Amino acid sequence: MRLFIAINLNDATKNSLIDMRDELSSSSERGSYTFRENLHITLAFLGECDVKQASLAKAAMDSLSFKPFDIRIERIGRFTAGQGEATWWAGVSVGEALADLNRDLTDRLVGAGFSIDSRKFSPHITLGRRVVTDAVPRRVTPFGETVKKIDLMNSERIYGKLTYTSIHQKSSN
Repeated sequence: MRLFIAINLNDATKNSLIDMRDELSSSSERGSYTFRENLHITLAFLGECDVKQASLAKAAMDSLSFKPFDIRIERIGRFTAGQGEATWWAGVSVGEALADLNRDLTDRLVGAGFSIDSRKFSPHITLGRRVVTDAVPRRVTPFGETVKKIDLMNSERIYGKLTYTSIHQKSSN
């Protein structure tokens, strides 16, 4: 199983993100754009895991304690990939509650034996990969939602389509 822990987004937030994605797509020469149902914020990427590791990830999630908190999406940006291509994303402001959740989750996962990327947490929602466009990063009218749960997600290709499926949830207190 290829696993990651994420914040899945509500329909209103996804609708706004789809508008951003479609605007980017319409001004691009090419790209591979994220399916609506796959829009999320990754908290921790676990990679290939066996059943035992999945159980450890579930236990780490279950040991968390967090209150509902708000997230704000306020910009569109890119990670340059070379040859004129970039991964485009919607940027999420790092509030204290989101940073605390990420740090607590990461500490618990590392304690359970997972090797977690040590780069600074930069929450974002991928809109498209291998995008070639003249568009520029910019601020957007802020929008967002209240986070009340996180999900352990399985990433797999089903009939050639990248599909993310929740296999475990942890709700806020």
